Amino acid sequence: MKLLLTDRFCQHAKSALPQTDYFDETVKGLALRVTKHGTKAWTFHYTTGGRRIRLTLGRYPAISLAQARTIATEAAQGRMPSAGMTISQLAEVYIVSIQGLRTAKEIERRLRKDVLPIIGAVAVSALHRRDVTRVIDAKRDAPIGARKAFEDLRTMLRWAVARGDLDHNPIEGMKGPPISAVRERVLSDDEIRTLWQSLPTALPRSPISQQVIKLCLVTGQRLGEVVGLRRGELDLKRRLWELPGSRTKNGHPHAVPLSELALEIVEEAIASAKGEAVFPSRANVVGKTIIRAQDRFGLPHWTAHDLRRTALTGMARRSANDQGSRSI
Repeated sequence: MKLLLTDRFCQHAKSALPQTDYFDETVKGLALRVTKHGTKAWTFHYTTGGRRIRLTLGRYPAISLAQARTIATEAAQGRMPSAGMTISQLAEVYIVSIQGLRTAKEIERRLRKDVLPIIGAVAVSALHRRDVTRVIDAKRDAPIGARKAFEDLRTMLRWAVARGDLDHNPIEGMKGPPISAVRERVLSDDEIRTLWQSLPTALPRSPISQQVIKLCLVTGQRLGEVVGLRRGELDLKRRLWELPGSRTKNGHPHAVPLSELALEIVEEAIASAKGEAVFPSRANVVGKTIIRAQDRFGLPHWTAHDLRRTALTGMARRSANDQGSRSI
């Protein structure tokens, strides 16, 4: 519903539905969202990069109509809303700004899951290092996650400073949580054999995960790249998998030759797949499936990340042996 919002209307606005958006005629995209329970919040709706975005500005009457119009106008101009800006509101603007990055969705997921629930309501102007410490402490059992949450928050604040939206980064120079030691787990040939043979019994209800694990081992590609495999990336006649740069870690496209075994796995997956996706799953789902089934593989602890390292180590060893044979 669109109308000229006034202070009197906002004060008495009600909704017979679960929620109603009253759009302002003065500032395009600004709306007062009212729930049937009487909760009122300001939202700003706009489109960027083909995506429709809804930015939550804050509760009414804590933020008045005049303040909401000012914040919405600043957001429409691509500036960080200043009046009463919280970490959550800053994050909404920042998330929109990074949509061109390949890692945008992952950064957004981490911010929404690990940062905003803890310090989202904190005003940017009042942010203190102890607030960041709370975020880190909440991930004490996940050191890699703690480090990434810290880095995401620090990068976001640096972005705001670079744009002139903040005078300084309140956590600049702060020492974040230590980076975990690099894993060096490489499965031995016997372990690979045990893993391969145990897949049907370890993951009886996850045939897709079985295929993904096998293809990771056979091709040496990352879990996310394998799970995201699309039919259009495959040239089965040439036995080639052409990975676009948008799906690789370094952003560069590369071609993956498919061995007989890799081709067999891919064709088996395609036969049961219904859409463009060869493996209708997600990397985090397969990763969690592996973690839950650890006790059924009959191996010391391993992760999906170890599959690529194992494959590349084996390929390098095979290449060295071949070169040695030719030199004799």
